[in-house]
Amino acid sequence: MPPYSLDDFSFDLRRAAPPAQLWVRSATGTVTQLANTVCGVGGWFAPPLAAPDSRLTISFEVDGRRIVDAARPGAGDRGLLPSGGTWRPDRLVRHGTYHQYADSRLTSLAVESTLVPGAAGYELTLTITNRSTNTHEVSIQPDLAAAKTHRVPLSEWGWVPPGPGTDDEILFLHSDLTATLRPRGTTTFTVTVGHTPPSGTLADVLGRLPVLTSDIPGLEQYYRRSLASGLVCWWDHPDFVTRPFIATSGLDGGALCAYAWDTGGYAPNLLSLMLGDRVVDVIESFLDADLTDRYAIAPDGTGLGVAYAYSGWSLVSLARAAAAERPLDPTLVSRLYDVLIALDKRFQPDDQTGVLRDYGDQSNLLEMRSTGWEHVVASPNAERAWALDTLADLSDLTGAALPTADLRESAQQIRTEVIRQLWDADAGWFRSRYPDGHTELAYSIQAYDVFRAGACPPDVAAALISHLRPGAFLGEYGVSSVSAEDPLHYETADIDWSGAGAYTGEAPQLALTLWEHGEPDRAWDVLRRLFWMGEHYPYFPQDHYSDKPGAPASGRRINIIAGLTGAESLLTGLLGIHPQPDGSLTITPSPVAAGNVRLTNLNYRGHAIEMTVEPRRTTITVDGREVAPGQVIPPR
Repeated sequence: MPPYSLDDFSFDLRRAAPPAQLWVRSATGTVTQLANTVCGVGGWFAPPLAAPDSRLTISFEVDGRRIVDAARPGAGDRGLLPSGGTWRPDRLVRHGTYHQYADSRLTSLAVESTLVPGAAGYELTLTITNRSTNTHEVSIQPDLAAAKTHRVPLSEWGWVPPGPGTDDEILFLHSDLTATLRPRGTTTFTVTVGHTPPSGTLADVLGRLPVLTSDIPGLEQYYRRSLASGLVCWWDHPDFVTRPFIATSGLDGGALCAYAWDTGGYAPNLLSLMLGDRVVDVIESFLDADLTDRYAIAPDGTGLGVAYAYSGWSLVSLARAAAAERPLDPTLVSRLYDVLIALDKRFQPDDQTGVLRDYGDQSNLLEMRSTGWEHVVASPNAERAWALDTLADLSDLTGAALPTADLRESAQQIRTEVIRQLWDADAGWFRSRYPDGHTELAYSIQAYDVFRAGACPPDVAAALISHLRPGAFLGEYGVSSVSAEDPLHYETADIDWSGAGAYTGEAPQLALTLWEHGEPDRAWDVLRRLFWMGEHYPYFPQDHYSDKPGAPASGRRINIIAGLTGAESLLTGLLGIHPQPDGSLTITPSPVAAGNVRLTNLNYRGHAIEMTVEPRRTTITVDGREVAPGQVIPPR
């Protein structure tokens, strides 16, 4: 029996904050509700089939009187009224009420709808309960819009969701739609759209999840919602390149592809733990694509997009996490090296020493909308140095016979040149340099990636940290991707990388960076600003605001694999669980005055690990034996 069940990830729909697009998933498909209805169902996706314009509406007839399900505004009899419900990854349960007294007769009905996605389509079950002492003749009247499916090759499922189709009729089946409803009685109707037998479960991955509990308000719920963000990206499709396939987003049909960048770059340790030995399959699926000219892979493994500056570093991050839990084949390490070097050659050497790389314009980086963090930049040059060092370590461990001395020397040269060429001591920030010599000071959160990659001397690190203050990078509800004190680049419309909010993985990764570099109070101050998300989202969206609770209503993906970063930050930052590539493990928690944290069900290299972190005491047990914080736990 897994320590978690899907019920542990249930979410009260009344707490949903914008964007309130609620989707549920099976192993091979997704489906959404029609907003402001109790029973209505919207579009669905089940690759290769897409039905984004599918609409199922339900009306009721009770004793000859029509009752609509549309939450119409106004007083009086406005039809079936929504009254809440519950989301969990594999189903959506909604509740509605109809209570009207007319013609000396009370009609009082409770309606519950359960929406469950199948292999390709969904099943909708309606349960109607009579709350009065009257007998009613009840029928339901489903109306499925005359949409057709769009059959899209797996190689074409990229960032943008597939559009409406003209290919195949959508199968529509239902049970008997009339019933006599006795006093206090209940009746059930079932409607099936498409081919619905579900396939696959999440039992395997649920069993791998560490269980975190806490009396700190908001912490435990934030952790669970972070895990849920990973679970809804989990696909187990027989025709996909890997099983499971970890989509970057996918619930709304968009970004069902996998980006190397956010797959490996944000929660590599947790993702490796969740995948088990299948993490190697995921790494190999990226290596098989041409990352020198692509940033993502489609569900069938086809490369998509353009060269992305962060792809090589991200894959090395995931490989390091994978090595910590299992020995890696030296051939895999050699392939990683080949891809990283080939990706390096895709970008031109800098015009001063040739040590740094010119990473081009925004299409190859993180897509700010203003001129700023482009061309010769501190990040991802610093990550490139980290990746070279890490490949040298992996080569030593596996016997891959890479030129490790050269790799480490190159890494050190890169770190030196990042500071020498790009650090502006007067501004306390990094400049980026364009091919013609023009420079920009863009106060982007990407500078903290340089800190995390180990390229910052103490004075540089201190200057960067000084910008982490309210009114600059810190908002009440998160961090801003561009400092609000940067009038040239800060904006409020595109919050992903241009200000007023950030990509969902950034704030918890910043907190993790601070924990990794001995700044636990600052780390906690950053992470606690995110706990509202655990209370108001079933899963985390692509980006969210930093100065108000919520996310843009449209234009971005509604779920993101980088939502796992919150749990990664708690496990490897707050709790200090540090897996090493040689299979050893150290645990150095950072207690917080706010309360207690307990972790169970952490299984690592055959060890069963539990821990309790209190403000004045930390207890860590390995296989039932207490160990001291910081003690090296050797692999089995």
